[in-house]
Amino acid sequence: MGGNQAVNVNPPNANFHLTTHGSDWLWTVFSIMGLSLIIAIATTVMRPRGTRLFHQIAVVVLITASIAYFSMASDLGATPVVVEFRGSGTRQIFFVRYIQWFITFPLLLLSLLLATGVSLSDIFTTIFMGIVLVIMGLVGALVPSSYKWGYYAFGLVALLYIWYSLLLHAPAASFASGGAMRRGYYSAAAYLSFMLFTYPLAWALAEGSNVISVTSEMIWYGILDILSGPVFLALFLFHLRSVDYAIFGLSSGKYVDHGGRGAAGVGSGVGAGNASGVGGTGMASEKGPNPATAPMAGSPNAHTGAQAV
Repeated sequence: MGGNQAVNVNPPNANFHLTTHGSDWLWTVFSIMGLSLIIAIATTVMRPRGTRLFHQIAVVVLITASIAYFSMASDLGATPVVVEFRGSGTRQIFFVRYIQWFITFPLLLLSLLLATGVSLSDIFTTIFMGIVLVIMGLVGALVPSSYKWGYYAFGLVALLYIWYSLLLHAPAASFASGGAMRRGYYSAAAYLSFMLFTYPLAWALAEGSNVISVTSEMIWYGILDILSGPVFLALFLFHLRSVDYAIFGLSSGKYVDHGGRGAAGVGSGVGAGNASGVGGTGMASEKGPNPATAPMAGSPNAHTGAQAV
């Protein structure tokens, strides 16, 4: 028996549920996420060491989205919840989608704000509000009564703070990367902020009020996840293509060199770093140099005071 059998193999357990056509669409989104993931991995490998942070964030986002859409296309990761409006019975609520957003949404905010000059405390607070937004959506979707709209309101308050952070606070910060990155940030922040505006609309019509079917919900969310995932990441990384990553101060220079040359930018080891002391002069006391830490006679540091870096 050919064709997509996901709904037959994993039958729905709710009155309002995913159809085969909806599953077909979810497999399409899964394919898009998977292809985007392969491209992201390839571009990450081609980047020089120390300049892969934003690309690696994209890889994590796309891996998570691919797994989530594989689960939803297979009609897995859902639970029935009694509907409040438009009939009686239960509706499939795909909690696996919220697990995806719990991981990916904070990472999207992180990648965007790391390109600005805002403080780590501001970044942390914005990411926390992103987590609150996702959790409020999940809890509200699982509540069968009208109290779900209270959680919806809490989520909107968190969203307002995120908009403030992305559109007002962060643009006022100094951009170490200069005007080119500032212009790119404006475009990316406006794009992501608009996408965030559409998610609550979809929630209100789907999990919230049961106005649209589960299949229509999947089509809507699938389009949004493609636009805020692969498309957004491609545009954001495109703006970073010519930016010197050193100005972000995010590279430690430490990596494993499988060619046998040791770790670049780490010096010659802990012992060597301690032996050189401050300024390469060794640790001294009233009784003279500490023989355990003083530089060896004839070594370059004994004469120049150079410190291994």
